[in-house]
Amino acid sequence: MKVLLVNGSPRANSNTLLGLREMEKIFCDQGIETEIFSIGGKDIRGCIGCEKCRDLHRCVFDDAVNEFAQKFEQADGLVIGSPVYYSAPNATVQAFLQRLFYSSHFSKTMKVGAGFVCARRSGTTASFDVLNKFFTISGMVVASSQYWNNIHGGAAGEAEQDAEGMQTLRVLARNMSFLIKSIALGKEKFGLPEAEPKHFWTNFI
Repeated sequence: MKVLLVNGSPRANSNTLLGLREMEKIFCDQGIETEIFSIGGKDIRGCIGCEKCRDLHRCVFDDAVNEFAQKFEQADGLVIGSPVYYSAPNATVQAFLQRLFYSSHFSKTMKVGAGFVCARRSGTTASFDVLNKFFTISGMVVASSQYWNNIHGGAAGEAEQDAEGMQTLRVLARNMSFLIKSIALGKEKFGLPEAEPKHFWTNFI
């Protein structure tokens, strides 16, 4: 079992990375393999809606998105960590996720997803909602914690002082581990839910 953790911060030793490391310890204790994939400092352009991915089965821009998609297909869980920029996940994170979820056509049903955000002060819940949209449109299971998944800190290392935030992430990682293990057992006994062909594209004008 494996969880991929995406670091959306461009800063070295960021508070976002601190949160991911806190979760990584719990996954390790639970016997779940992890890999941190840093995208915050990468040059990742946004989706242009060219729809070439329908034929190529990958994004036409061959960068970190395609590299990650191969890992994501084999993974059981996905954690997205992002700093808050103007009450939203930073632009690199959003470009990465939009292209990843739009261009990767493998089934994500019953993979477990979780997002968390880091802010100096506010904008966390709005940013958290944006991350969850990617999971809920893809048939993924969204892991929850004891509070909304956010930590607070401005300067590097400040998030360590957010005791409640760090506990929220530890609980999140334990809950996510439980879900991944439970879904694996469910797949063995019951298989995945029956999928309907996606024939309907209803436009509202």
